[in-house]
Amino acid sequence: MKITAFSFGSIEIDGVPYEHDVIIDRGEVHKRKKGASKKFREAFGHTPLSLEEEIPWKCRRLVVGTGARGALPVMDELQREARRRKVELMALPTPEAIGVLNKGMKHTNAVLHVTC
Repeated sequence: MKITAFSFGSIEIDGVPYEHDVIIDRGEVHKRKKGASKKFREAFGHTPLSLEEEIPWKCRRLVVGTGARGALPVMDELQREARRRKVELMALPTPEAIGVLNKGMKHTNAVLHVTC
């Protein structure tokens, strides 16, 4: 799997463009369904990544792309859950997260925010 392009609001994975946040789960790309996290928006000023969402935990490393400028909040409870599951959690601005992912996806899943 290769992420070949990224710009504000768009990402291209294996030649397929997506204009929404994505989840990469064991080589499959899905739309991030952030509706369950919207109830936390007011507290963060942005819809955060929370345990209320379907997180692709079946991995050794979870890379979270926090947006073009790194504005996606990752809730503390999600960070604690990653530690409990012994999953390495890397939260980086999306351009940096893409660099990590393009170096190797073995045992790695991702949540990529494509704006902010």
